[in-house]
Amino acid sequence: MNFEEYAAKPVLAAAGIPVPPSQMATTPDEAAQAAEKIGKVVVKAQVPTGKRGKAGGIKLADTPEEAKKVATAILGMTIGEFTVEKVLVEAQAPIEKELYAAIINDSESRGPMVLFSTLGGMDIEEAAEEDPKQVRRQPIDIRTGLDKAGALKILDGLDLGNSTDKAADVLVKLYKAYRNNDAELLEINPLVIKTDGDLIALDCKFSMDDSGIVRQQDLAPNGTPDKLTALEEQGKSVGLKYIELDGDVGVLANGAGLTMTTMDVVKHHGGVPANFMEIGGEAYTKGKPALELVLSNKKVKSLVVNFCGAFARCDVMAEGIIAAWEELKPTLPVFFSVHGTGDEEARKLLTERLDITPYPTMDEACKAAVDAAKGGAS
Repeated sequence: MNFEEYAAKPVLAAAGIPVPPSQMATTPDEAAQAAEKIGKVVVKAQVPTGKRGKAGGIKLADTPEEAKKVATAILGMTIGEFTVEKVLVEAQAPIEKELYAAIINDSESRGPMVLFSTLGGMDIEEAAEEDPKQVRRQPIDIRTGLDKAGALKILDGLDLGNSTDKAADVLVKLYKAYRNNDAELLEINPLVIKTDGDLIALDCKFSMDDSGIVRQQDLAPNGTPDKLTALEEQGKSVGLKYIELDGDVGVLANGAGLTMTTMDVVKHHGGVPANFMEIGGEAYTKGKPALELVLSNKKVKSLVVNFCGAFARCDVMAEGIIAAWEELKPTLPVFFSVHGTGDEEARKLLTERLDITPYPTMDEACKAAVDAAKGGAS
């Protein structure tokens, strides 16, 4: 679950990281009233996406009249397919230097990682390309966490002057907020050194692990659910977990773990999955809507179906897909991998009714699907 800036900044404030005074507004008049209280302000579009500044969604205003004018321009505009319905009216800050600080989930170290750069205001990838020496990456052992000494070690040699100690404090507090709020990402960009030497967070990006929502009942109502595609909405309406992706190899499997493993094998062989579709043991009853969803994606050029019989029998799951296949009569190439309880019966059903022989291994089925999508031999 993602949080827009107005909902993410309080997470920082609660952790003791300074943020500017601000006020939400949904109309130009409200923006003017906020500026009258705050003084010189920045008016920021509130949408769950980046690049707001480049899209014209962040503007300075020195007077209430200017705040009303820029709010009029920002409200109603479209940024990254989102319509701006509210703005954050925030006090301007005297900026000496912009920094970048974040805690992210790191797949390689399988834990949290601190990212810090003296090149704030840029994407971290851009900063790394411009000057790799100014970007620090440090995996964190969750058993020991991050203390002041560890934070100072990360910052060593970055020439932050008198602000080094304060920056270390921010990193320690940022990690604590990351842990306490079930974050997948907690990013400050820019983290600003003001002209008086103090640090302040001028923006915040916060993404919460969906599994932590039940533990974060105070925060969750302020989150912004991911915007679903039409096919994802269709899947949700019939109780299926379908996620649309950018590839051309359709994937249908039982169980989330097996589905993700199948997607990984497709990638291993140079393919790109077109979807995540976890059908569980309900293939018998939901085979048709599941197959319709996968095939409705016009990018799909081939399909791999991977069943592992454990809690549900392979032949029962295969029966659901076979019935759906016979009714829908798709023409794209399909490749089956069937193992576990009932696999012999499932293979027999597939051979007799669809004239399809399942592959001996998941690896072979996925490779064949990738080759077919690329126009090679199936």
